[in-house]
Amino acid sequence: MQDFLELLLLGAIWGSSFMLIKWAAPEFGIFALVEVRAIGATILLIPFVFLKGQQQDLFKYWPQLLVVGLLNTAIPFCLFNYSLLHIEAGLAAILNGTAPMFGMLVAYLFLKETIGWVGLVGVLMGFAGVVLISYAQATNANASVWPVLAILLATLCYGIVASYLKHSMSHVKPFAIAGGSQFFAALVLAPFALMNLPETMPSSRALTSALLLSFVCTGFAYVLYFDLIAKIGPSRALTVGYLVPLFGVLWGYIILNESLTIKELAGGALVIIGVMLATNIFSRFKRKPSIVIHK
Repeated sequence: MQDFLELLLLGAIWGSSFMLIKWAAPEFGIFALVEVRAIGATILLIPFVFLKGQQQDLFKYWPQLLVVGLLNTAIPFCLFNYSLLHIEAGLAAILNGTAPMFGMLVAYLFLKETIGWVGLVGVLMGFAGVVLISYAQATNANASVWPVLAILLATLCYGIVASYLKHSMSHVKPFAIAGGSQFFAALVLAPFALMNLPETMPSSRALTSALLLSFVCTGFAYVLYFDLIAKIGPSRALTVGYLVPLFGVLWGYIILNESLTIKELAGGALVIIGVMLATNIFSRFKRKPSIVIHK
């Protein structure tokens, strides 16, 4: 029961990040917000690296950690910040659910992992959902498809980094990956953030949102996620990916008073069901996991 509650808590935390970005990004700007988020996460995670005795990996594999920092934090976080300046938090959360599907496709193309007919049906359903959401945005006079495409590019980055971790970094300790990638993301983005600092001091709500994104949605969430991996295994821990869109929509509806169109809701349902089929989530509970994939 405790593990289940932790899983719900993690889903609620990651689901809230879209709402917090919605509040913080307009005042901080795209790059400065990611910089604050990465620095805060680094401050929280680096002590765990040394506490767990994983600092050797931090120094030994810094080029690989730089790649992970770019693909798992710097690039996708900037793309999400841009997108949430234009679309609703709930819709962004739904589109974020395509990450496991992209992960499966990248693994099929580059790691030669099998898909199967169920997985293929899931991929087609997922992309049909994305097309439906994109169509709904395109037919909305006040909307654009570019924010949708930006999120899909961000989730593609997540899919690429998942295969990269599995292929090249499965032997690297998890907290070294988490802390090191945040550090290098902050380092790479520092010049862009300094050139695009907010002209006025952000409001208390924006500041609070940025700090929550840093220490709770990134730093603490990683600690909680790795704790779940240790206790219930990676396959079960990865099911949090299906809770994030649900919580994202919930927070958007309750707190931001957002509402999605019928087409967007239908597209979101296709995305979630398609991802569940593509990643074969149901079979994960029937076998003992043997490979840890770090998110």
